[in-house]
Amino acid sequence: MNRQRISSGSTFETQIGYSRAVVAEPWVFVSGTTGFDYSTMTISDNVVEQAEQCMQNIEAALTQAGACWADVVRVTYVLPEASEFEACWPVLRKYLGEVRPAAMMISAGLADPRMKIEVEVTALKAQS
Repeated sequence: MNRQRISSGSTFETQIGYSRAVVAEPWVFVSGTTGFDYSTMTISDNVVEQAEQCMQNIEAALTQAGACWADVVRVTYVLPEASEFEACWPVLRKYLGEVRPAAMMISAGLADPRMKIEVEVTALKAQS
């Protein structure tokens, strides 16, 4: 099986040893992705702004993998504060509202206390 590794340029990828996404045709597995702006390695302190940046980061990985939001079949949301999840819903609906993948939300601590949301997706690329 051929695997294509996709990097966002995040320093976390080399420090920890993972890829932003891995393509194993026809599947795309996008790693847990946070609200860091990877070009500057900065992060907002607002959960909604982090959710938006997170989805932009995932969209970039999907695009590099030759996939799109419509291909997403599974999503997992992780938030340290479960009470902040509802504030993110409009952002999440903007990207996945029409797709409606299988989903799960977990409340758990994240690797960096500045992180307020982490999202992981799995996509099945449309066969032509």
